[in-house]
Amino acid sequence: MAQTTSQQITNVRSFYDRDMLEKAKPHLVYTWYAQVRDIPQRNSKTIGFRRYSLLPAATTPLTEGVTPAGSQLSKTDITTIIAWYGDFIETTDQLEIETEDPLVLELNDILGQQAGNTLDQVCRDIMAAGTSIQYASTATSRAVVTSAMKLSAAEIRETVRTLKVQNTMKITSMVNPTTGIDTIPVNSCFIGFVHPNTTFDLKSDPNFVPVENYPSQADVMPGEVGKLDEVRFIETTNAKVFTAAGSGGIDVYATIILGANAYGVSRITGHALQTFTKTPGDQTTSDPLNQRYTHGWKAAFATTRLNESWMLRVEHAVSA
Repeated sequence: MAQTTSQQITNVRSFYDRDMLEKAKPHLVYTWYAQVRDIPQRNSKTIGFRRYSLLPAATTPLTEGVTPAGSQLSKTDITTIIAWYGDFIETTDQLEIETEDPLVLELNDILGQQAGNTLDQVCRDIMAAGTSIQYASTATSRAVVTSAMKLSAAEIRETVRTLKVQNTMKITSMVNPTTGIDTIPVNSCFIGFVHPNTTFDLKSDPNFVPVENYPSQADVMPGEVGKLDEVRFIETTNAKVFTAAGSGGIDVYATIILGANAYGVSRITGHALQTFTKTPGDQTTSDPLNQRYTHGWKAAFATTRLNESWMLRVEHAVSA
């Protein structure tokens, strides 16, 4: 359905600031720490990731003149299929002509935010479906997480130990949030994605170091709020919440903590994100009087978990 002039604020007897009100935007973070492998155009919609297992230590001494049995490589192949996402807004020619708003700029901004938010949540949901789970305190399942079982320094230390036991490498680079393509270095760490409600609880822990207390602000990452033990936390309102899934119907929050190469992201080259504007001048019988514009976006995108052992989902409660 086309957006029309009747749905806009008119300028007949009133004045308002044409700098449009700032829109509420979630911080888009979930794709930043992925292994990025794009598919060349005109190739396939399926991409495979391959991991070779490490060899065990060869602790048996060699026997003089005897060739040892040797070892065999072991590999794990993981495939994922690209999916397409997109949306558009339809407007009328009268709206484009008569409104006093910088409409095209606003529509592009709104649609751009929607595209980023969509891909962020798609990536988050794949990550949050992982099989490596740590329930807070003494909980053994999501359903028995109580309101007292919050994220704490003890939980974070347990998470770090679990990741280290699995030989998880720390993250030393991230996808550049500006370009979405190249990488930039970060100081070696594990990364945790937290909701603002979780940050509220972490700030009460004396072991939590707020980002403003870092000795240097040089490598602070976008959205970073602080660190605890060996984990640096990125805050986002897109953090996964399992609504009414805990004991007594409380919400259970999922804080995802990971190391390097835990998950991958793939796009089709040239189609990672495209925008489209169709004007009334386009020759089509569906708009004989040139009355409609459309503004839209489309993206080819996929996320997959590459190593379940290198990503941990901590399920916990938050303060009311």
